[in-house]
Amino acid sequence: MSRKTILHMLTPLRQMSPFDVNMALDAGYDHVVPYTDVELADISGLIQDAVFSRPPDAGVATGIFIAGRDTILALDMIDAAKQAMVPPFEVSVFADPAGSFTTAAAMVARVEKTLGKLHNRELAGTEVTIFGATGVVGYCTAVISAKQGANVTLVGHDGIARVQAIAGAIKARFGVTVTAADGSTEEKKTKLLRQAEVVLAAAKAGVKVISAEQLRQATNLLVAADVNAVPPAGIEGLAVHAKADKLGETAAVGIGPLSIGNVKYKTQSGLFKQMIGAEKPVVYDFQDAFTLARSIEK
Repeated sequence: MSRKTILHMLTPLRQMSPFDVNMALDAGYDHVVPYTDVELADISGLIQDAVFSRPPDAGVATGIFIAGRDTILALDMIDAAKQAMVPPFEVSVFADPAGSFTTAAAMVARVEKTLGKLHNRELAGTEVTIFGATGVVGYCTAVISAKQGANVTLVGHDGIARVQAIAGAIKARFGVTVTAADGSTEEKKTKLLRQAEVVLAAAKAGVKVISAEQLRQATNLLVAADVNAVPPAGIEGLAVHAKADKLGETAAVGIGPLSIGNVKYKTQSGLFKQMIGAEKPVVYDFQDAFTLARSIEK
């Protein structure tokens, strides 16, 4: 007997994102049910209601999607969901708060492909500098890049304290080391850019982080990528549609937000489809998103 696929969408925010609802339905879920104002303490009860209301063989047809805007909370909710399951009563879980997990995965996958194609290099050993590092996308790109062996620097626009705390949290949770740096002045940012081989910009939409003059001084730069599609660009001179195009007066190439967004869209849709088609319940976070984004980029 074919069972209806049901996706329970949980968010700590007041509203569920229409973007995520549309993505899930277009990917093939029969029913999508949003839950708002969900707290970490609510996860166990919601999960157990979901798993015990259907027989074990229907667990694969039941999905949980975790939204919101907080990377750490989303990861904690995944952990709470896994702990609440009682095998063989299990369901699939996928987290993508504010689309950050799939966006970060797409950005790093696009950069990795560009490095290999143009420079015959991998991320391992590459100097990766992340601006907008205190946000959800910045956090995820840092972990993904560090896990691939890159030398990652998190730049704090308001000083070093917050990025130091994030670096410590990344080390504690994932066992990888990233460096914190103070980017609170234009002079400090320029100095950091001179050392960078890859720049990832994940700052707030509509905020210019790096100027054309600063780029001209980034003599080691190979690739720059930006997720900001709202003018002005986070990296001055980087077009929204750039696909490894020459970046201004530098020797580097740029990857724009629409190019990243295309891979992000395919990654999020693909993970939903994998959940629907899985033979047993699965759990996906940004590392799984990166695995799929890489395969899309090959």
